[in-house]
Amino acid sequence: MAAAPDIVYVVKPGDRNEELRYSLRSLAHLPHGRVWIAGHCPSWVRGVGRIPVPPRATKYQSSTANLRAAAEHPEVAEEFLYFNDDFFIMRPLDHMPVLHRGPVARVEAYYASRGRGRYLRGLRETRVLLAQLGHHRPLSYELHVPMPMRKAQVLETLDTGAHLEVLHKRTLYGMMHQLGGREISDPKILTRGPAFPRSVPFLSTLPDSFAHGQVGAHIRARFPEPGPYETGRL
Repeated sequence: MAAAPDIVYVVKPGDRNEELRYSLRSLAHLPHGRVWIAGHCPSWVRGVGRIPVPPRATKYQSSTANLRAAAEHPEVAEEFLYFNDDFFIMRPLDHMPVLHRGPVARVEAYYASRGRGRYLRGLRETRVLLAQLGHHRPLSYELHVPMPMRKAQVLETLDTGAHLEVLHKRTLYGMMHQLGGREISDPKILTRGPAFPRSVPFLSTLPDSFAHGQVGAHIRARFPEPGPYETGRL
């Protein structure tokens, strides 16, 4: 049986990060190897590999730099799961599937209707790059769920899109390396109210919906006890 993949978190500066705390607790639901934190590792985290990366000018550049640093690190496993600090695994899984969001054209229309400036520009520039690479009807992999990756392919992807200010790296990676996968709706919950699914395997939040919303209360109630990445008892 193949070894379980490592997990790589890309993490913003700041020791106060309750989303990361509960995301780490939720890893009990997913087989995995070593956990790595690229970027800033809060002082309360225990038992993980630390890959310090200075913050860049924008959050997009920082996340890309953090991912590159992990892919270049000799001790990170070749196969890993790419996590943000606000991803939560809400029920037990035996492995992480490949998931996508559907056609880029549909996702682009959604963000265009909301007037998302820099992010939308990055989406369009990534779509143009994919067309130049021969992918004329690409899928979007910009979901708030973990994504299986391989280090060598990550570096190839980031080199290919290095000229883009806001590279949609998940989408470029998924299309360049023909991941395929299954379509789902993005599980990011943006609001404080009760209108979110309780039975899905994945949830993600905004800082406000986690701290003050019913989804945040639901996640905290699901994982009330400190986990090994807080206690150090691995």
